[in-house]
Amino acid sequence: MSEISARQLQTHVEALAGVIGEHNVFHPEALKAAADYIIEQWRRQGYRVGQQGYRVKGLDCNNLEVTCPGTQRSDQVILIGAHYDSVWGSPGANDNGSGVAALLELSRRFRDAPPAVSLRFVAFVNEEPPFFYWGKMGSMIYAQAAKRRGAPIRYMVSLETIGYYSSQPGSQHYPPLLSYFYPDTGNFIAFASNLGSRRVMRHCVENFAKGCDFPVQSIAAPAVVPGISWSDHLAFWRHGFAAFMITDTAPYRYPYYHTSEDTPDKLDYLSFARVANGLFSMLAAER
Repeated sequence: MSEISARQLQTHVEALAGVIGEHNVFHPEALKAAADYIIEQWRRQGYRVGQQGYRVKGLDCNNLEVTCPGTQRSDQVILIGAHYDSVWGSPGANDNGSGVAALLELSRRFRDAPPAVSLRFVAFVNEEPPFFYWGKMGSMIYAQAAKRRGAPIRYMVSLETIGYYSSQPGSQHYPPLLSYFYPDTGNFIAFASNLGSRRVMRHCVENFAKGCDFPVQSIAAPAVVPGISWSDHLAFWRHGFAAFMITDTAPYRYPYYHTSEDTPDKLDYLSFARVANGLFSMLAAER
């Protein structure tokens, strides 16, 4: 069983943000190419890929998922998700090629080392504007259907913009007041939840720290705090599921956020690999 490597993560990011480039409903052929890439990677890993289709702006769009059955608790599912569309005007290397790359590598590792609790890996479409916060956001479609059928989701983890790190003092910024409580150097990974999901998030932070020495910070705050709800975990909160986000803090650290300069060369793949392997250890510890 091989650990997640910097090179493997970089290969995925370069395929999505370099070869394919900007991919969203405004570039439908590229969006389909990104979906096809994810499907092909999962099929190579030996998974059967499920697709949840819906139509928006005259285009057929799909959430994609695979499940790795648990060896002890197949009656519950931990859902790990990442959106695979990029924002208008950006190739989306960090946002969110990094999240998708980690998703693909985590599914690969767990295929070789089955987890105790079933893991479901989901690539969500249409997280970016004009869908963000609204009903046609891919994760909203997914979470609504999961609630309707009573899906046994223990909790959901959103992988959102997780590939950029800096050792420069002053490289990390925050919403108002939070700078008094957190470091000013952007060399850590952050876990963020609302108040209702704080216990499960803290449990996961503990497991991450036990299996990985990469710096980690966490925050549980009301969803109105800027940034706390800025990804697919929001959809799961709205439908009654525990959920939290893992992020490098995106616009509070990453200077190329939502720009044409969000390209594969900007990411710190060595740090990114340490984080991804920490996430593997975190999820492997679940019973």
